[in-house]
Amino acid sequence: LCAGTARGAGPSYSAAGIVNASNYTPGPFAPGSVISIFGIGLARSTHALVDSDLVACRSSVLGRCLPVEMNYVRVYVQDQQVPMLFVSEGQINFLMSSVETAGPVKIRVVTEGITGPEIPVTLVDAAPALFPNPIAAGYVIAQDAKGNLLTADAPAHANDTVVIYVTGLGRTSPNPAVGEIPSYAATMLAQASLMVTLDGKAVAPWDIKYAGVTPGSAGLYQINLYLPEGTGNDPEIQVTAGNLTAQTGLKLPLR
Repeated sequence: LCAGTARGAGPSYSAAGIVNASNYTPGPFAPGSVISIFGIGLARSTHALVDSDLVACRSSVLGRCLPVEMNYVRVYVQDQQVPMLFVSEGQINFLMSSVETAGPVKIRVVTEGITGPEIPVTLVDAAPALFPNPIAAGYVIAQDAKGNLLTADAPAHANDTVVIYVTGLGRTSPNPAVGEIPSYAATMLAQASLMVTLDGKAVAPWDIKYAGVTPGSAGLYQINLYLPEGTGNDPEIQVTAGNLTAQTGLKLPLR
């Protein structure tokens, strides 16, 4: 009876509980970003995305897209359903529409047909966020050219090209359809505003070999970065795009 009453009250959340899923920082957000909503009564039970949840993309007979409903939960942005990644009683992860443009938008959750509050957030062209490495505290998630995870015990070296994973680089060319899991590379549109610094020193633009979506993943982007001589050991990395800078304090494993 109590559980039924709680569900009947509808999902409860606030602006403070809508954050970037990579590092739990507040907005603004960029199109194509993975966003978390924290609250109460968001879903009847936990469900994480599995392969059988994927659906055919309307825009492509071969492409696969994320579902817009998961465990009787939907998220709406400007009254349009957006792709879902994870739901539980206290958290939802969803993908901001890749076709939304900069400006104010309103988010609401509908759980088992009951609508929660409509919360305004701001979208910008790019809002980068780095991923902290869960098994190497203080380091960013990055790989070497062979796909090996970089750590203090297995660092990159000068003259290597590394892959740094981020979210929030915004719209790309070509731009994936809403919810599409891209099978192709696509460069961020706001690349002219992209800057990577290592220990406060800007990386030369020609050393940024690629910045765009990660093929095979929805909401994930990558920066392929060449590391010149003299970079220094374990430099602190910052990524700026669209006048916003990702959180500081994370280092790139380098010796």
